[in-house]
Amino acid sequence: MQLSNPSLLLLRNDEELIAERILVINHTRDAFLYELQKINPNSDIDVFSYDFADHQHAAKFAGINSHVGHSLPNLDAIDLVIYYYPKSKPEAEMMLDNIRANTSEHTRLLVVGDNKGGVKSVEKQLKDKAQYCYKLDSAKHCILYEFNQLSPLSSFCIEDYMKTFVIKLADREFEAISVPGVFNHGKLDNGTELLLNHITLPRCGDALDFGCGAGLIACFSLMHSPALKFTCLDVNALALFATQQTLALNGFEATLILSNGLSELSGKYDLIFSNPPFHTGLATDYDIAEQFLINIKSFMKKSAKLQLVANRFLKYPDILESNFGSFDITAQNGKFTVYSADY
Repeated sequence: MQLSNPSLLLLRNDEELIAERILVINHTRDAFLYELQKINPNSDIDVFSYDFADHQHAAKFAGINSHVGHSLPNLDAIDLVIYYYPKSKPEAEMMLDNIRANTSEHTRLLVVGDNKGGVKSVEKQLKDKAQYCYKLDSAKHCILYEFNQLSPLSSFCIEDYMKTFVIKLADREFEAISVPGVFNHGKLDNGTELLLNHITLPRCGDALDFGCGAGLIACFSLMHSPALKFTCLDVNALALFATQQTLALNGFEATLILSNGLSELSGKYDLIFSNPPFHTGLATDYDIAEQFLINIKSFMKKSAKLQLVANRFLKYPDILESNFGSFDITAQNGKFTVYSADY
């Protein structure tokens, strides 16, 4: 299995990876965990990610304790934390606080990341929160930092990082909640706005929002058709937390599913919405959305409707035609297209 550049940089400094209790956060889906186990054959290794697909990857390694959620688990006596810096700086700020609330001043923190992902920001983010900062190494457009004697936080509560914002669409207005790391954190993205201004909503039925983000599609739909029964699915535990908060704030409920694509989904639906993701880390990745379109029919009832929005440059028309036979373009602007297809 090929190693990512951040993983290669870490392993080039393998003497820094030795510890008795190790926590790896936001790892890439490569062979790094296998190599880390070889370096530390008798150590306890825990792995955490907000991402369910990352969790599935880590869980395949025997002897690795994999965790997924919106906050770090309570782990004692962590000697070393290895943090792959994310592309979202607010998410990194939140995670660094979470780390400081779950470690001691004796914990070493290694932060690795791609220059294009903004890893250099960690120096400023931890400037007054760590006694020592070292730039250990750099290669392949990546940097590896070490921080020692972190100033501890007495506690971490994700609710402290929630952002409330107002959505105004057509004749509807409601408040939504997001947290760092959720798609388009704290605002309505242009694609979802176009979709919500042109969706068709029945009075009742079973509805699915694939890639639910902060729960904006479900909340808007339930305001129009409160008899709908919604299932909200996302690969990101932060998104499901935000969706739950948004729905609760507006007096709605939904079934929440943490899933890698459609892997954890069951049942059949009358109505399916999506603003499907096409990014993994810093790279552009269409596979999740394409697999969704290829396989979603098995979760649709007869006469069910699929409604989605996507960037105009994506090759969804060919996929929709090959899987549904025909489709309609409901709305379009300079950047996005809203498609609908019937089963």
